[in-house]
Amino acid sequence: MSTIGFIGLGNMGGPMAINLVKAGHTVQIFDLVADSVDKVKAEGGRPAETAAAAVANADVVISMLPASRHVEAVYLGHDGLLEHIGSSTLIIDSSTIAPVTARQVAAAASEKGLMMIDAPVSGGVGGAVGGTLTFMVGGETEALDRARPLLEAMGKNIFHAGQAGAGQVAKVCNNMLLSVLMTGTAEALQLGVNNGLDPAVLSEIMRKSSGGNWALEVYNPYPGVMPGVPASNEYEGGFLVDLMIKDLGLALASALDTSTSTPMGALARSLYVAHGDQGHGQIDFSSIQKMYQRSPK
Repeated sequence: MSTIGFIGLGNMGGPMAINLVKAGHTVQIFDLVADSVDKVKAEGGRPAETAAAAVANADVVISMLPASRHVEAVYLGHDGLLEHIGSSTLIIDSSTIAPVTARQVAAAASEKGLMMIDAPVSGGVGGAVGGTLTFMVGGETEALDRARPLLEAMGKNIFHAGQAGAGQVAKVCNNMLLSVLMTGTAEALQLGVNNGLDPAVLSEIMRKSSGGNWALEVYNPYPGVMPGVPASNEYEGGFLVDLMIKDLGLALASALDTSTSTPMGALARSLYVAHGDQGHGQIDFSSIQKMYQRSPK
């Protein structure tokens, strides 16, 4: 079993750390939010006073942080973690950040002789709790081989996308497509409802037809159609609109960097920004359905 320093215990990181504890690892935890630390401590996590203390004597360091600037600050900032991590320690960053940032931090780690992979995830809070996440990995094969047993304790699908930063590229591509599918599904459902159809019946028709997609299968955005999803719980829980906006911003930046045309992704981002500006940033991204819920004329 490994000693793991885990930095970042939010909606995703907390359950991931708990699954590592349940797998028998020693997990030294740090987060700025005391309640987040307490939840993992209650399951056997070992709180540390600082991030540096959390990575002390760790075999592996795992971070799950909100954005690129946080990853840069934690690893590269004044007295950053790269100054405290042992030479034989493996670093796994599961934050969703800009690919260029992932490459920058990986290069800095490599200069110190440290192995690092970027391993952002898909699967939402439910996947984090259930240990069924999908990991999209960028980095050397040797580093992934070392990380694999730990990733398997937190997820069920592990894909090696390529070299450093490739995991982040895969993640922004996936979430851009997800946003397009969700906005399109919500639009189609509302068109049917406004023309007198039962949303549950229409959902089943489209699910079994050429319009079938992940949203219709497991994450229906229309309230009351599917039990156990945010749409049937006032859009609470799940993947926040603000986080989708962040990820779509990363996709747009990557598109600009590579002169790639992404008109559907750009439109989806505009819709989510408008939705967030209406005060919906802290509810699930499937709440984009609300943008279409107007009474037909």
